[in-house]
Amino acid sequence: MQQQNTPHQQTDNDSSLISHLLELRARLIRALLVLFLGFIPCALFARELYSLLAFPLLEKLPQGGQMIATEVITPFFVPMKVALMVAFLITLPHTLYQVWAFIAPGLYSHEKRLFLPLVFVSSLLFFIGMAFAYFAALPLVFEFIVYFAPEGVAVMTDIGAYLNFVLTMFMAFGITFEVPVFVLILIRTGLVSIEKMKSIRRFVLVGAFVVGAIFTPPDIMSQILLAIPLYLLYELGIVIAALLMKQPAQKATTARQHSPNSHENNE
Repeated sequence: MQQQNTPHQQTDNDSSLISHLLELRARLIRALLVLFLGFIPCALFARELYSLLAFPLLEKLPQGGQMIATEVITPFFVPMKVALMVAFLITLPHTLYQVWAFIAPGLYSHEKRLFLPLVFVSSLLFFIGMAFAYFAALPLVFEFIVYFAPEGVAVMTDIGAYLNFVLTMFMAFGITFEVPVFVLILIRTGLVSIEKMKSIRRFVLVGAFVVGAIFTPPDIMSQILLAIPLYLLYELGIVIAALLMKQPAQKATTARQHSPNSHENNE
């Protein structure tokens, strides 16, 4: 028979749920408060931040080229969006800490040891992906676009459209650089073996170019710049997973060799 909860147990469950919801609200408020405090100084330099973001395009425009604003409020709201994005990136460690503080009590010790390094590495890889997009991908893409512009066509873009384009590129490259973490999680959790990962390499290579075609603008340069790192990072994830899987096996072999029973068996 299924055991029913007593009124006292039901009350404890309700109070536990309420306490968790209250803690979640407190964590969200703290994260949003710190984000707001980080946004204030960024908003004071919103124009400079947008100029820095627009530098890869402005550098490649022909002499006298510039960006335009096609809506009345765009010159104000677009720099504010950039300031908010920068504030989010600056305060991201605090936000991740709030997430960690909320879920840590429900994790086992081995899950805690795995979670913290993954969060740190994932954040670092995402920032590296954004940096790669800004310093490597965007200049090449804009140079490619400007070079192939027909004669007599002035290459000028709306600042709002440019921001959406850059954010798309940042997200695409940031998520792409998370591939080693995804591969490591799949292998460490036993969902996929290393041998299986190696056997589907050619499919991953084709899929990398498909992903590049979907999540980047319709030019061959940006597709290649996304597809090649994606595949190389997939290979890197396999290498890292193989190295991490060897360490426990080596420790277990060393422990068996130095155990008393192994000496008795050898005798």
